[in-house]
Amino acid sequence: MNSRKFTLYNRIIASVILLVAAVAYLMTIEPTTSFWDCGEFIASSYKLEVGHPPGNPVFQLFARFFTMFTGKMQAAAAVNVMSAVCSAFTIFFLYLTIVHLGRRLNEKSGRNLSIANAVAIYGAGVVGALAYCFSDTFWFSAVEAEVYAMSSLFTAVVFWAILKWEEEADSKYANRWIILISFLMGLSIGVHLLNLLAIPAITFIIYYKKSKKVNWKSATGVLLLSGAIILAVMIGVVQYLPRIAAFFDRIFVNGFGAPFNLGAVIFLVLLFVACFIGMYWLRKKEKAILHTVVLSFTTILIGFSTFAVVVIRASANTPTNEYQPDNPYTLVRYLSREQYGSNPIIYGQAYTSPYDIKRVNYYTPLDGRYYKAENIEVVFPSEGKMFFPRMWNSTDQKYVNLYDSYSKVKNNRTITVRGERQVIQMPKFKDNLRFFFDYQLNYMYFRYFMWNFVGRQNDFHGQEPSDLISGNWESGIGLIDRIRLGDQSEAPEILKNNNAKNHYYFLPLILGLIGFFFQLRKDGRNCWVTSLLFILTGIAIVVYLNQQPFQVRERDYAYAGSFYVFTIWIGLAVLAIQSWIEKIHKKEKGGAAIAGAGVATALCLSVAILMGCENWDDHDRSGRYTARDWGYNFLAGTDPNAILITYGDNDTFPLWYQQEVEGVRTDVRIVNTSLLGTDWYIDQMQRRQYESDPLKITIPRVQYLYGTNDYPYVINAIERPILASQAIDIFRNPQYKLSDGKTDFLPAKQLLILVNKENVKKYGIVAEKDYDKIVDTVVLNIDSDRIGKTSLIILDFLSTYQWDRPVYCVTTGTDLNLGLEKWFQVDGMVNKLVPIYNPDFREYSQIDEDKMYKILTETYRFDSLKDTTIHVDYQNIYSFMAVQPIREMFAKVSNKLIQSGKVDKAEVLLDMAIDIMPRKNFPYNISFLHSLNELSIIDMIEQYLMIGKSEKAIALADQFVEETLQIANFFATSYGSSSFSTKEMDSNVTLLYYVVNIFERYDQKEFANSIKRRLVEL
Repeated sequence: MNSRKFTLYNRIIASVILLVAAVAYLMTIEPTTSFWDCGEFIASSYKLEVGHPPGNPVFQLFARFFTMFTGKMQAAAAVNVMSAVCSAFTIFFLYLTIVHLGRRLNEKSGRNLSIANAVAIYGAGVVGALAYCFSDTFWFSAVEAEVYAMSSLFTAVVFWAILKWEEEADSKYANRWIILISFLMGLSIGVHLLNLLAIPAITFIIYYKKSKKVNWKSATGVLLLSGAIILAVMIGVVQYLPRIAAFFDRIFVNGFGAPFNLGAVIFLVLLFVACFIGMYWLRKKEKAILHTVVLSFTTILIGFSTFAVVVIRASANTPTNEYQPDNPYTLVRYLSREQYGSNPIIYGQAYTSPYDIKRVNYYTPLDGRYYKAENIEVVFPSEGKMFFPRMWNSTDQKYVNLYDSYSKVKNNRTITVRGERQVIQMPKFKDNLRFFFDYQLNYMYFRYFMWNFVGRQNDFHGQEPSDLISGNWESGIGLIDRIRLGDQSEAPEILKNNNAKNHYYFLPLILGLIGFFFQLRKDGRNCWVTSLLFILTGIAIVVYLNQQPFQVRERDYAYAGSFYVFTIWIGLAVLAIQSWIEKIHKKEKGGAAIAGAGVATALCLSVAILMGCENWDDHDRSGRYTARDWGYNFLAGTDPNAILITYGDNDTFPLWYQQEVEGVRTDVRIVNTSLLGTDWYIDQMQRRQYESDPLKITIPRVQYLYGTNDYPYVINAIERPILASQAIDIFRNPQYKLSDGKTDFLPAKQLLILVNKENVKKYGIVAEKDYDKIVDTVVLNIDSDRIGKTSLIILDFLSTYQWDRPVYCVTTGTDLNLGLEKWFQVDGMVNKLVPIYNPDFREYSQIDEDKMYKILTETYRFDSLKDTTIHVDYQNIYSFMAVQPIREMFAKVSNKLIQSGKVDKAEVLLDMAIDIMPRKNFPYNISFLHSLNELSIIDMIEQYLMIGKSEKAIALADQFVEETLQIANFFATSYGSSSFSTKEMDSNVTLLYYVVNIFERYDQKEFANSIKRRLVEL
């Protein structure tokens, strides 16, 4: 086959692959926002606002372009479509990449481009591309509004582009591909930094093509050079160029009274002028290599310049304006992700190391100048550090407990901290390595790798290697799976037939290994290139991230690049199998050879099809609106002009989406406690947003600057309750400091909030029936010697609170450490601050049941929950059954209605609770998730009996007992007498006896005895 015809067919097949991938993704995209960061990305893109550090302006610009063709109700779908299109083009370029590498293999093997060989090469591209198309991790990101789809596209394009350069390396204009790659690298910084990890593979392709002599010495130099280029971009371009710009800006602002950012603009102009002068001079001197280097650097800068969008939009004070990087100094901290802290990589502290405090200076805008402020930095003594620290995070006791399980025997070490000598126990280096290999490498990478190429047990969030029922890899080969995970045949339905239980029987893994060894034997150089990319996007990221245990969600998306590379080898397995068939048939030519290539392609293609068939049901998000409705319900259930205090990603980002995109309840002020400890967010809370009034905060900005009063002291100097306003006045007063003369403090632990009873009634803070319960003062109790800045700001607001707008909290409020939880009234999915003492608010003892009934039956949206045609994944199950247990809410309100004699309304709620959360989507027993769901079901059973609806009670109880017995039997038969099994069995048997006791109390002995008989059988 001639080259021209090969290229024509190649383009046709590539287009078909693009179409197949696009159709698959577009059919399975989520039609609206998803949980986690998606709501934030959609909201910030729709109005070009500022998202979380380190920013993604390129993603936002493209997403904004896609949303320009839709209305606000379709904006989320438009961004999801963008992810699907980016992912489809990633598959397109992957196909082209595999075909290129296949041709190189063909040439290295001394084979001509016959029709049979062309068929095998095309087949390799199709198999590898579709294997990645239908892989678990990549498909998940392809159908939601996340940056990883676009980031993968950048990686695929630059890797393909360097292969195109390789084809044209000896032509006059070949270096245009290098310039294109540099520009794409610069742009990719505005999506995600993962794309930079392709640089070493790119440098080696250039090295192999241009070097006349290849040896280990020069190859080591190239490897070091590629690492230097990554550092030059990550540190030089991304970190230090903004630092230099900030230095220029400070000179102009503080020295000449210029406006902010003028000095930075002047620096950037000078930088680009210098680049263009350099390019002109080098071109004139005919220094081609240096000219290409400078031109590449310039195009990286041009791509990186998209971050100007972040500064411009931050300066506009957009409602979503995270970190507010409206000046170069703040931009530096924004780009370095300063608010998230950093993990030690090569050398650093162990989890047992004590720490000290160091004060460092930084510059921040204040009153038209750059003000030199102080920040507190945590430092560790050198004696408390070790090489390659993997067990390092002691901020949570559960981390420490898991670390201790790996390091039972420690080394004693004497260190000096704060001038005092003390003996600490340091984990041994071998235990440190054991944690690295067992948890970080095995559990947090290899497990994900096996998900994609061997199979997956379910989509439940796995927390630690000892968890045998959640999120493990599972092959489908019974013997192997039973040895690793125990017998799963008696598992409850949600585990046994979980949509994410996908079995590939090791076939993709086997093909990948065949392809790897075939490329290694036939084309060692390109094998090294692909292996380098595989390692850097997999194991190297594991080392760099150095993750602590108990991540809040699965992190497989971080390693998608390495899975991308592995599917290249899956594709190349077609060529290996074709070569085996040829050997068996003595290198037959003509039709027989073509048939052999076809057979090899068909065999391998069946594996990719298997992956697609297995993964479709759990990656099909079409028709799912649960995350959108989750955000809507939080907002819709609040009263006008409310303040809604949120905590994490999933109780904030869906709400931002609702307000910024769909325009729902823009009168509600969302206050995120995870952000309220930052100066920029406190500033934003004091500005009006849409129809939402600002918060009144009296503490001056200089007292809540970044690094100032992060954890102020609470000194019980006044041993009696005082007004919170008095405490804040003392805190604000520069004459009142601790003995060091500069530390602010609160003078009492018991603080009073005056209650404006007229406003309480006027603005409907409490129901009329509860007017007699209103107290004169709300008493807050601080039970520690320090509080966070977040709690300080909340306290400041409450100190002047006139009860003229409702205040809600999505959590119990205990994280604020102010004692607010004793003054909460449950209002649906949120808790309302009321001047009524309620020590047991979780028991719904203080509740406006009539209002709650209306909210549940008329206001909230639950249709998305009861749709049994959609895929309900773990995140939805966990959110609606554990984080915000919907059934518990219905059960508690119906119980209050029964107590008030409103039996008919109670029955409506009980029936509705069963209807909106069907058993198929949300089982009645998920005790292994340790939620309140099971107790809520038992409460509902009892309430049916209380209102005389024994048939409904028995029907519900029968299904609950069935599930509970199944779970107890599963743990008994699969895990025997292990402590893990015994605990689960005991808890489920206890639940059954609760049910028995309830039916006996309501004189339903026949049904109670039937449960007892089933218990005996168990």
